[in-house]
Parts: sequence; C-alpha cells; structure tokens
Amino acid sequence: MMADLPGYMRSCLHTGKLAFLAILVSGGVVLQILACALYDNWWPMLTVLMYVLLPMPLLFFAGSNSSSLFSESENGWVNATKFLTGASTVGSIAIPAVLKHAGVIGWGALAMEFSSFFIFVLAIICYIGMNSEDDYSVL
Repeated sequence: MMADLPGYMRSCLHTGKLAFLAILVSGGVVLQILACALYDNWWPMLTVLMYVLLPMPLLFFAGSNSSSLFSESENGWVNATKFLTGASTVGSIAIPAVLKHAGVIGWGALAMEFSSFFIFVLAIICYIGMNSEDDYSVL
C-alpha cells in the first residue's frame, strides 16, 4: 500500500505518525506532572523512576535482534530482558496503588497516574506498530 504512494506522501505520513507519538508521550508526561502539581504532593513522581528503568533491559540485553522478544526463547539474556521489563511494568502500576493504599495520594492523583501509564502504553504499542511497517525499523 505504501509503496504505491509518491515519496513526498510517504514522508508526510511518516511525519504525521511521529507527531502523533510525540503528542501521546507529551500527554503522558503532562498527566504525570499534573498528578503531582494539582494535589500538591510529589510522591507520585516515584513512578518516573520505573518509566526510566523500563527500556533499560531492552537496550542492554535485547541487542539489535529484538524480534526474539515476541517469541519463546531459550536464551537466558532474552528471558532476563522479558522478566526485568515485566517487573518494571508492574512497578509502574504498583507504585501509585501502594501510595494510595498507604494514604499518601488521593483518588484523583491515582487516576491521573494510571491514565498517564495507559497513554504511555498506547504510545509504545503505536511505536511498535509503526516500526513493523516501516523500511527503517528499529524493532
């Protein structure tokens, strides 16, 4: 489908996809900051630590052949990558839940934290989908 379009049109569509990803990530960051600023409580920023740690196993252990992450593997490094990425993902959900359970944050901050998380997940899914159909794919 994309091969039939002229080069300038393909370039425009790729730019639009990139802009959409930038808007999603920016929205997630804004929700993260608003969850802290609106309720004058900066404890929910602990989740940012998990957002920073989340891609690290993929960068360090997956290497250039990250297609093995989507299939079963006997490779110990790939399994370690899957485990550490999953642990970081669970931590991104667990930190706000534990803070709410401890009474440190309110329901509004919890809702904004979870909204920020799901927007980031949507951005990652869109990124993977965008790269699977591109010629200059990273994943």
